[in-house]
Amino acid sequence: MAIEFHMTASPKLHAPILIEGFPGLGLVGTISASYLVEKLSMEPLGYITGDQFPPLAAVHNKRPLFPARMYFSQKHNIIIFISEFVIPIMAVNELSDKIYEFAQKHNVKQIISLGGIAIKGEQDTVYAISSLPELSSQLEKLHAVELIKEGATTGVTGVLLARGAVDKYPVISLLAESQQGYMDPKASAMVLEALKELVKIDIDTSTLEHEAAKIDTKVKEIVGKAKSAHSAYKKVESEGSLGTMYG
Repeated sequence: MAIEFHMTASPKLHAPILIEGFPGLGLVGTISASYLVEKLSMEPLGYITGDQFPPLAAVHNKRPLFPARMYFSQKHNIIIFISEFVIPIMAVNELSDKIYEFAQKHNVKQIISLGGIAIKGEQDTVYAISSLPELSSQLEKLHAVELIKEGATTGVTGVLLARGAVDKYPVISLLAESQQGYMDPKASAMVLEALKELVKIDIDTSTLEHEAAKIDTKVKEIVGKAKSAHSAYKKVESEGSLGTMYG
């Protein structure tokens, strides 16, 4: 099993921030990272391959692309890693090691992971975990961000956080409260708003919020139809119309 980073550009970045957006709950990481790439007009840095990765190509704007890719912005001094497939569990440790080695080799200032977490109440909070106490103090000052005191985080993010804590290397995870079962652009907008405060980048999330409103309306419509269908089914069942079928 071998994971390789294939570099197609050699930008001159000074202590850049590395943002990781891999699929998870609500596809928050992938949506957020893709949105950043588009809105910041980021350039291709390369792509990632691995024996455990699915054999597929992502197609965007009529172009086939490797589904795990790297981008950079010279202007914003940012690198982004994005994946359009869930990282296979057997590849998590090796990919985490590769990202960590890449970050050290390229003098990355800090690693920030974007993702989602299951909604506990109203969808209004971004949770955070950091590898260093000083980062936690910084995160506590952000609007609508709450530090996680107890729990667990899995996948590439979890491995990077644990290793960062041991090595005293700055790693941050931002997790927006997210809907389960479908993509959640509202959560993506929330996590990007927190990121804006943290790294001081100017990005308009209104498009994501508009998409969230459309999806919310559609989901409510689907749920409403499902409830109506269920009520109709229960009525038929109570009237005994199913008796001859299952009697």
